[in-house]
Amino acid sequence: MTFYDVPIKVTSDPSLNATDLLLERVSLAPGHALFSRENPDKSWRNVTSAEFLEEVKSLAKGLLNAGIKPGDAIAIMSRTRYEWTMIDFAIWFAGAISVPIYESSAPSQMEWILSDSDAVAFFIEDDEHMERFNQIKANVPKVKQVWRIESTDFSDLHKAAEKVGDDQLEKARSNAELTDLATIVYTSGTTGNPKGCELTHKSFVDHCKNAALELPEVANDKQSSLIFLPLAHILARYVSVLCVHAGIRVGHLADSKQVGAVLPTYKPTFLLAVPRVFEKVYNGAELKAETGGKGKIFRAAADTAIEYSRALDSKSGPSMSLKIKHKLFDRLVFGKLRAAMGGNVKYAISGGAPLGERLGHFFRGIGLIVLEGYGLTETAAAAVIGRVAWQKIGKVGRALPGTGIKIADDGEIWLRGINCMRGYWRNEAATREAFVEDWFRTGDIGELDEDGFLTITGRKKEILVTAGGKNVAPAPIEDPLRAHPLVGQVVVIGDAKPFISALISLDPEMVPVWAANNGIEEKLTLAEATKHPAIVAEIQSAVDEVNKKFSQAEQIRAFEILDVELTEASGHLTPSLKIKRAKVMTDFQLQVDRIYVNA
Repeated sequence: MTFYDVPIKVTSDPSLNATDLLLERVSLAPGHALFSRENPDKSWRNVTSAEFLEEVKSLAKGLLNAGIKPGDAIAIMSRTRYEWTMIDFAIWFAGAISVPIYESSAPSQMEWILSDSDAVAFFIEDDEHMERFNQIKANVPKVKQVWRIESTDFSDLHKAAEKVGDDQLEKARSNAELTDLATIVYTSGTTGNPKGCELTHKSFVDHCKNAALELPEVANDKQSSLIFLPLAHILARYVSVLCVHAGIRVGHLADSKQVGAVLPTYKPTFLLAVPRVFEKVYNGAELKAETGGKGKIFRAAADTAIEYSRALDSKSGPSMSLKIKHKLFDRLVFGKLRAAMGGNVKYAISGGAPLGERLGHFFRGIGLIVLEGYGLTETAAAAVIGRVAWQKIGKVGRALPGTGIKIADDGEIWLRGINCMRGYWRNEAATREAFVEDWFRTGDIGELDEDGFLTITGRKKEILVTAGGKNVAPAPIEDPLRAHPLVGQVVVIGDAKPFISALISLDPEMVPVWAANNGIEEKLTLAEATKHPAIVAEIQSAVDEVNKKFSQAEQIRAFEILDVELTEASGHLTPSLKIKRAKVMTDFQLQVDRIYVNA
C-alpha cells in the first residue's frame, strides 16, 4: 500500500469556530467537571464547564475593553497551567489569533516570534518573564500591552469585563469561521528561525470531532487526564482542546518532574506523554526494584508482561500457564506500577518520537494501552494514531478520519486533510516547497503495511550516508539505546565517515541510583561517571545489545560518552526534545575527531 484516505465522519457548519466546541460542551452538561485545579494542600477542586465558560467570557471582554480587535495576534508564554487554556479560549472568544511561545524561550526567540507574528499583546507568567521581555521590548514596538498572569494585570482584565456588553462579545466571538486563522504555531526548529504554521479553526473543530468519534474509549466524559507537557507544543494544545470537546476532566502540572508525586493524588484515567516519560517510568521501576533487592523479580515480571502482550496478538492468545504467571506478577508487580500512576490509568497517548516495540508491549502487558500517534505542528498534532481495538505495537497506527496519507517514491510521508495547515506565515517559498498539490511533505521517511499502519524510519534530512555509500537512519538506532536507564540522549553520527558511531550523554538522575545498585560507593560527578570503568562497560554492553538488531554497516562501532547533559537549556534540544544535530556536531567536534582520528 502506498496511499489511502480515511473518509471524514462528521463535517461542521462552515460558520463555526473553536469557541463553539466549548459552547456545545456547556449546552450538553453545564455542571460537568471540565477541569480540576490543585489547592495549596495538594487536593483538587473541580471547575465545571459553565464556570470555565464564564471565566473565558470575562477575560475575553477584558481583552475587548483593552482594545483587542478581531484578527489581532496575541502571544502566550507560560508554563502549563489552567490559565493557559483559559487565555487560549478567551483570545478566540475575542475573535483574535493566539500565538504560543515556549516559556523557556530566550529573548531572541521571543523577539522573532513576536515581531514575525505582528503580535499586539503578550500574556506572560511572572516578573522573570517580564525581565526577558524588557530586553527586547524596543525591538517589538507593535506589542502595546503585556499582562502577567501572576499579578493584578490578570485580575484587572477580568474586572474590566463589566464595561463590555454580551452583544459586543458575541459579535467578536462569531467573527471567525472554520477556514479562518485560529493560531500561528511556530515550529521549535532544529535549524534557523522557526516557521509559523497557520492553523485554522477547522484544524481544531473538525479534527477534534472526528478523532473523538474514532477513539470513543478515550475521548468521553468519563475520562480524566493530567497534562504536563508544554501547552505551547501542538500535541498538548490539541489534546487540551479535544478534552474540552469530549468533556474529559483535565488537571495541569507545570513541573513535569513532579508527575510521579502528583499522579497518586489526581488519579487520571489516561495520560499524554512523550516516549522519554514512559522510558523513565520503566527505568525508575527497574532501578527501584534493584535497590530493594528485587531486580530479578522485576525483570521476570517485565518479560512476562511483554510475552503476554505479544500473545494477545496471536490467534491462540496467551496460554493457560502464561495467564497464571501474568496473574501472579499482576499482584506482585503490575498492580503496584499502576498504583504509582494513580491506579486508574487505562490509556495513554504517546507522540513526538517512536516509543519502541518493547516498551509498547510492556505497558500493554501491565494493563496500560499506549496509543502511539504521529503528526507534526503543520498537521495540528496527530494525523495518525493506533486504535484501542486495533493496534500493531511498534507502528504508529492508521490515519484519522478526514486524513490522507501517502508514501512518495523516495519513501517520504505525505499527509493531507482537515488538520493540515494552510501554509507558513509570510513564507510563500517555504509553503510552495512543503506542498505538492494538497499533499503536505512531512520530511519523514516511513512505510505503510497492508492494513495502512504506518512505520516511521526517520527524518529525510537526517539520513546518514557513510563513506561506503550505505544509507543509515539514526533514529531507529538511537531509540532502543536511549531506553537504557543510564542513557540520557544519543546522537548517532557517521555522515561521509567510514563507520557509524555515537555521542552519548548520561541521565544524571539515574547515575547515582545505578551506581549504588552496582557497588559503586563513591559519589560520582557527571564528568567522573563518564570515565568510570563500570559505567563505560555498561554503556558498551548496551551498545552491543542494540547492535544485534542491525546490519554490520548500521552498527555503532565506537562511541564517546559526553561529560555534560544534552538539554534544551544547553542548546542541544528543541523545546519538544528533538536533537539539534548540527549544534551537537559543532559543540562536540573534538569528541567526533577522537572517534575517527585513526579511521
